[in-house]
Amino acid sequence: MTQIVSLSLNVVGRVQGVGFRAMTQRKATELGLVGFVQNLPDGSVMIEAEGPVEQLSELIQWCRRNPGWSRVSDVSITEIPVIGYLQFEIKHGR
Repeated sequence: MTQIVSLSLNVVGRVQGVGFRAMTQRKATELGLVGFVQNLPDGSVMIEAEGPVEQLSELIQWCRRNPGWSRVSDVSITEIPVIGYLQFEIKHGR
């Protein structure tokens, strides 16, 4: 049985106003991950994602490759307790 892990990612750089959340949702869903992506007031983006370690690692590498018009300068990663999300969604509002 595959172990499910939950990570919180803080993605810093030019990641707001460039479609980063929509691309993240698409990529996470493609990888079979669940959780959410949300803009933060400081201009960064927070991702909480749950799934197998291999797929989470792939999402992290994808973020670091500057998808679309984004320019990622840093991704900080924290392991958090598993919540049990059912899907991957975009949270609106700050």
